[in-house]
Formats: sequence, C-alpha cells, structure tokens
Amino acid sequence: MGEPFDRKFTEYFALSEWVSRFPDLAAGFTSKEGGFSKGSFESLNMGFHVGDELDKVVSNRILLAERLGTPIDDWVAAEQTHGNRIVKASLNDRGKGAKEYASGFKDTDGFYTNEPGILLTLAFADCVPLFFIAPEKGYIGVAHAGWKGTAKGIAAEMVKAWMEEGVSPEEIHAAIGPSICRNCYVVDDRVINEMEIWLDETVEKPYNEISQGQYSIDLKEMNKLILRKSGIPANHIEMTQFCTSCDSEYYFSHRRDEGKTGRMLSFIGWKGE
Repeated sequence: MGEPFDRKFTEYFALSEWVSRFPDLAAGFTSKEGGFSKGSFESLNMGFHVGDELDKVVSNRILLAERLGTPIDDWVAAEQTHGNRIVKASLNDRGKGAKEYASGFKDTDGFYTNEPGILLTLAFADCVPLFFIAPEKGYIGVAHAGWKGTAKGIAAEMVKAWMEEGVSPEEIHAAIGPSICRNCYVVDDRVINEMEIWLDETVEKPYNEISQGQYSIDLKEMNKLILRKSGIPANHIEMTQFCTSCDSEYYFSHRRDEGKTGRMLSFIGWKGE
C-alpha cells in the first residue's frame, strides 16, 4: 500500500483511495495552512478550545466546508477528553459543536453513522486519527486516539459498536492518519504499563527503552495492532507516514510547539442530496 493521504488542496489531505472509490464520500485531515488565524494558530486552526479568536476558527471551518461541499451546519464535533466513548450521530445532531465548543458532544472521542448528510469531525495536534468505513453496509466513523484513548482501546470500541449493529470486522476498512511518530514521542513507565494489556502476546513491541524509564513509542503501530486484534484484516488497514511533529510545514504539534498551537481536523461523511 502507498501513502493513503494525498494533499489535494492547501487546506487538507484527502484519504485519496477511499474518496476515489466512493464519490459521495468526504474524508481527510486538514493541514495548518490556508486559513485566517494568526500567531501561534497560523493559519488554519480548527480548534475552539485553544485560545484562538472564535470568528477566526469559524471562518476556517467555513472555508473547509466550502472546499468540501459540505455545509458547516451539517457537521458534528465533540468536547474530547482522551476517553473511549463513541457516539452514533444522526441527522438530528447536525450542527452540534460546528460553530462553538460548548454545543459539541460531551466526553466523546469517536463518532460513527450510516446516514448521509452528516460530517463527523474531531480535533488533533499529535494524537492518532482513526478512520473507519464498511462500504457494503454504509457505515463510516472516526476516532481520536491519544495515548490514553489508545490504551483504553477506542479502536476496539468502534469495532465492537459496529458488530452490535451487524457489521462484521471483516467488512471494515481502517486508515491511520497523521500523528506524532515514534522518534518524536517519548513516554514514561506509566504510559507503557497502560499499553501492556494489548501487548501480552506480542513478540515485537511498538516501543523501545531509550534510557532508564523512558521509551519511544509508536502510537500508529499500537492502534494498528489493536485494530488487528479486533478482527480487521491486515490488508484492510492503511497507515500514513506523515508525522505531525516532523512535518512542521503541514501540521500543528502540541509537543513540538510546547502546547501553544492550533488543531487539525479529521473528517468523514457521506454527502447529502
């Protein structure tokens, strides 16, 4: 498999194979370029909660909505908490969190739907964006997997939710999006201990100790492992090589920018009539 994310426009990277196979699908991950924000948020900041001016963020989101052909009033968004709660979004939810932070879904780090006319969105600045599609059943989803969400198995929770609705893991395709790479992400014993629940039978660990109590960890590989353990076939999982920290010309990075930075947006949705 080649690189799944293709920079079609200044504002975003498309999940190119998915959107080429399904013309009614919008799916991708924004860059940090082409927007209206200034200073630390220059320029396409999509996050309401980071201290940027509200009107700038709304303008950035409207710009993306116009580029995608998906009205901003059809978006749903969340107050993310690094948990593993997943919500099934419906047409009645459209607009929640689209133009301000407070109306977003509370304590939510994943969305899915099987209805057209809804754009599922989540914000990122190093954590792992996970994209899901079961084209035969019309299901799509997106999840936010930082180290806490990864350890809590948010990837597995998405698969479980779909199984309860009659979608088998073998029908699901997943894509792992731009996020911090192994070389840029160093953690301590506490994080590694939380991950071990998924690694008991794994010979090749997705981390290595670089000094006493310090480890470099590959969160993309961790999530790929969890997706595989959840039953998704290996040839149904695509993974980007982009790093939000290394690729500074494209992305905001919470770690690289020492906390004062903007947010990118993951998005996926079936376009409405």
